Amino acid sequence: MDDPRKLARRARRLRWRLNFYPPYIGAGIHVQSISPDLRQIKVRLGLGWFNRNYVGTQFGGSLYSMVDPFYMLMLMELLGRDYIVWDKAASIDFITPGKGPVFAELRIDDQLLADIREHTAGGKKYLPRLQVDIRDAAGELVAQVDKTLYVRLKPQARQA
Repeated sequence: MDDPRKLARRARRLRWRLNFYPPYIGAGIHVQSISPDLRQIKVRLGLGWFNRNYVGTQFGGSLYSMVDPFYMLMLMELLGRDYIVWDKAASIDFITPGKGPVFAELRIDDQLLADIREHTAGGKKYLPRLQVDIRDAAGELVAQVDKTLYVRLKPQARQA
């Protein structure tokens, strides 16, 4: 694992970059915080004329976009350069309409990192499934996103 100060710097830089990423600005997505250890990210999606659908609620695509890249980015940073990390599949279950700002909190724990390292140690791919809830300001569940990632040691790391 990297030096905690380097990781914290990368977390700050990543948050800054994402908050100035034009598609996120246009969609009304704001990364509220990234923990210094890159294990927790909080995201907000406001509701404005630019992301409101015909019936006045959040576009489903905007709800998905607000959580799309984060698990992959977090794992890339936490596992390091010896690993290939890709998004493989995703699904979203719309529970109730998003009628105002919505929030998501994504987390990576020690157990997930240990599972990934264990399953990929021999060079095999591993497909962890992760879930994130999107909630409104009152805490009501708006949508649930299931993500499947592809993780594998790079060939040069398998031979080392």
